Amino acid sequence: MLYTLKMINSNPPHTIVIGAGFAGLSAAITLAFEGHKVTVIEKNEQAGGRARVFKKNGFTFDMGPSWYWMPDVMEDFFSQFGKSTEDYFELKRLDPSYQVIYAKNDVFPVPADYGKLQNAMEEIEQGSASRLDSFLAEAEYKYEVGINEFVHKPGLSLSEFMSVKVLKAAAKLDLLQSFAKHIRRYFSSPKLLRLLEFPVLFLGAVPKKIPALYSMMNYADIKLGTWYPIGGFGKLAEAMHALAIEQGVEFKLGTAVKAIEVSDKKADFVVTDNERIAADFIIGAGDYHHIDQHLLPKSFRNYSESYWEKRVMAPSCLLYYVGVNKKLPRLLHHNLFFENDFEQHAKAIYEKPAWPENPLYYVCCPSKTDATVAPEGMENLFLLIPVAPGLKDTEEVRERYFDELIGRLEDFCGEKFKENIITKTTYAYTDFVKDYNAFKGNAYGLANTLGQTAILKPSIKNKKLQNMYYTGQLTVPGPGVPPAIISGQVVADYILKHQK
Repeated sequence: MLYTLKMINSNPPHTIVIGAGFAGLSAAITLAFEGHKVTVIEKNEQAGGRARVFKKNGFTFDMGPSWYWMPDVMEDFFSQFGKSTEDYFELKRLDPSYQVIYAKNDVFPVPADYGKLQNAMEEIEQGSASRLDSFLAEAEYKYEVGINEFVHKPGLSLSEFMSVKVLKAAAKLDLLQSFAKHIRRYFSSPKLLRLLEFPVLFLGAVPKKIPALYSMMNYADIKLGTWYPIGGFGKLAEAMHALAIEQGVEFKLGTAVKAIEVSDKKADFVVTDNERIAADFIIGAGDYHHIDQHLLPKSFRNYSESYWEKRVMAPSCLLYYVGVNKKLPRLLHHNLFFENDFEQHAKAIYEKPAWPENPLYYVCCPSKTDATVAPEGMENLFLLIPVAPGLKDTEEVRERYFDELIGRLEDFCGEKFKENIITKTTYAYTDFVKDYNAFKGNAYGLANTLGQTAILKPSIKNKKLQNMYYTGQLTVPGPGVPPAIISGQVVADYILKHQK
């Protein structure tokens, strides 16, 4: 939707947004631009949600998202308010986009140039270059239809999907076929399958449980590219925070919401430690489960606790933010360590939740691209192990995996650097719960399985209250930064369309 006209109203409706992550910022900006008085209440001292930033010993660490994909979604968002991302930060396309490490001496750097990627794939599997054309042609269609037709639906009724245009499109979207089966129609090399199945892991389930619709993520990866905002991913959160302030949004940072008061089927007040604030509309943009189960009176909750316990969650993660006082030449900006069997790691996440043995892991080294995030001659490392949600961590567990990862990294890099580590901060389940009230310590939200797609996700609207809504990674359209931004717009658009 293109926003062009503010409401002329001397007594505008007051919307309170609980949570200043990307979804909350998106909803706040959209409603403020259209004339609402908007107040955002955020328990942390920074806006950005999981995309917060911290600085230590001269290093600037992004705490959460590090993959800047689907740049068109972010650019489209800013353009609706007469702005561009270029007004706030510089974007750089990475080349190689990332590298996949199959073994110490078996590394696949993924070139940004499409022709070079085809040639590299052809060396691995004969005929894969032409099959990639066919695969991505389908993926592009899914991306265009998904982004333009499906993800902007509020997911409240099947009737939203009953138009001739949408139904015709749905027939080509492979909603009932798994991604794993779909990708094997085109490729058979285990290396290429691991490479091309990687993007859907962001969606929170194994490829055999993810609809083939999400091959659109491969289009986003290969054709739209992997980008980086100079200064760090937090620059996007800073930009949206700044845009919100430009639109007149008021922020109450470092302020936790304690309760939502209800009367006459309306959510009337948001209560913090310091005040009781009246609202015409309330948007829960923090953790949906926490807001639903802990802030609302029991009789006005959207769902039961048993409903939430049955949701399939995307993984959580064990994170390390590390500063090293030397350079590590073998690392690129993004590094995926796929040396070990993913099936065993996947079982520990999805089937029998447990701390994994020999886990796959990811290393982000933004200092390869950006001199501002580390002192000169040093490296900024972000290490991530996907783990099952709900696993209670201890310092012993954190240290065990840290030693394992550093040992494996030293082996890959061909040099010792543990003694060169000058700062280390860990982050896991306990921290996600403390900082974000995250249900089961989730890092990404709900898994995008077929049974949790569109109308089968938790609803954006409270069914018992006329003016209570939800946005973010536990509702439509799903996990990830671009979907979160879209989610905020979806809720704002619905309020604007139905407000009285």
